[in-house]
Amino acid sequence: MFVKVCGLSTPGDVRAAQEAGADAVGFVVSPSSARHVEPGLARELAALVEAPMISVVVTAEYSAADAARITEQVGADVLQLHGTHDDDAWAAAARGPFRLWRATSLPAEPEPQVGRHGEELLLIDSPRAGSGETWDLGDLPPQRRPDGHWLLAGGLAPDNVGAAIAQVRPWGVDVSSGVEASRGVKDHAKIAAFVAAARAAG
Repeated sequence: MFVKVCGLSTPGDVRAAQEAGADAVGFVVSPSSARHVEPGLARELAALVEAPMISVVVTAEYSAADAARITEQVGADVLQLHGTHDDDAWAAAARGPFRLWRATSLPAEPEPQVGRHGEELLLIDSPRAGSGETWDLGDLPPQRRPDGHWLLAGGLAPDNVGAAIAQVRPWGVDVSSGVEASRGVKDHAKIAAFVAAARAAG
């Protein structure tokens, strides 16, 4: 079970995720988010990530071209791009010197498909990404689940991730608000508990 911990903002957060055994960490570069970090800080944090854990720039407020430029500036392994972009913009982002992940929700994409815009991985989130809101996993029956590498996100926490994995069988899971002490502030014990719970269920 692949586990990504998103919205990190301090070196201690990165260390906690690394020690917990997370597969990926996300740095949110979106000014309206409570978890926003400036590209310079994201670069410093990404430099602390030790393989095999990977670093991900997560953004929802920039054009695909600007998001790609920021990801290259940060030196992250992956760009996780939210929002609506035209085919040419997705194609250009997919050619960057990093891997491309795409984030969507069922209201935006009722029949989700990995690779539709050249991405290697698809993240299926709640309609309001980063809100911590749960959504009805019954809306994702077996016939609607994508093939390939996809992450389940939206309202996951240490106490519910096991049940969510059992219900929809994702390739991996992504957490942000569910491992926070307060909005935007990570709880390192919760990070460890989440990774352990996800691995046990997977």
